[in-house]
Amino acid sequence: MPRSLRLCFSLLAVLLLLVITAGTTSASQSGAHYLKVKGAHGGKPSRGSLLSYRGGAIESAPRVFIIWWGPDWKTGFSTGAYTSAKAQNYVQSFFGNVGGSTWSATDTQYCQGVANGSTSCPVTATHAGNPTTELGGIWNDTSALPSSITQSAIAAEAVAATAVFGYSAQADYMIFTPSGHSQSGFATSWCAYHGSTSSSGGSISYSYMPFQPDAGASCGMNFVNSTDNAFGNGYFDGFSIVGGHEYAETVTDPFPSSGWVDSRGSEIGDKCAWISSPNQGASRNITLGANDYAVQSLWSNAFNSGAGGCVTQYP
Repeated sequence: MPRSLRLCFSLLAVLLLLVITAGTTSASQSGAHYLKVKGAHGGKPSRGSLLSYRGGAIESAPRVFIIWWGPDWKTGFSTGAYTSAKAQNYVQSFFGNVGGSTWSATDTQYCQGVANGSTSCPVTATHAGNPTTELGGIWNDTSALPSSITQSAIAAEAVAATAVFGYSAQADYMIFTPSGHSQSGFATSWCAYHGSTSSSGGSISYSYMPFQPDAGASCGMNFVNSTDNAFGNGYFDGFSIVGGHEYAETVTDPFPSSGWVDSRGSEIGDKCAWISSPNQGASRNITLGANDYAVQSLWSNAFNSGAGGCVTQYP
């Protein structure tokens, strides 16, 4: 075969490989599961199939560890009419009080150790937990952020957090970056994601939460509360809507997608994302402790006599 013809075939093979790779790359293949921006959803419940069990683990005793990554959290900054300290207080108060709520109780109908494909769980199974105290610790990591934040960098920060908090397969290591510092794709394609990675102790789950107000309405600002108050309701709605979304999904599918997902690969939060009133399952405020927080609904297989639907409390 002439050398020029061999070269043409080689180039064609490379191009074909690139096309195939581009067509098959997805969030699940990269080990992370993304919450898309509000405009990517139709604002109605995603019916389709029920969530079904894929053979992996759930979190029977979930914990949340918050990592404020970057020196800006210590030095302080302001966006809108709010300081970074206000944002931290809102987030820490949410996760400090969400455990034991009837909202997060929706997770508890899902379990592990049943047959693959199951859509319900017997009482005797190991169910997802909802303990009253889930916030396990807070770390202000003042180390410099990388010039380009990547998923690999986020995963590495989660592993670093295990040296501070200890290793737990039951935990969600939630990494928050400050305003103006986020991974490419935030606010234009997605709001946050959760995934898993390996550490010396074993596989761990982590979530990445960029500074949600930077995305404005695309990631939940004023989605439930149209006006802002001193606590941050309205302006910080995205922190509890998006943060709650990632938390609930990590409890039921900590190592995507080996826990509970539907036939399309959607998790407990995806099926109910960005639903607005008057649709069934619309996002709303829930009261936790002394304050209200905007949350989205979560998918319940048990709702509507087993037909499934989006709920903001369970049972």
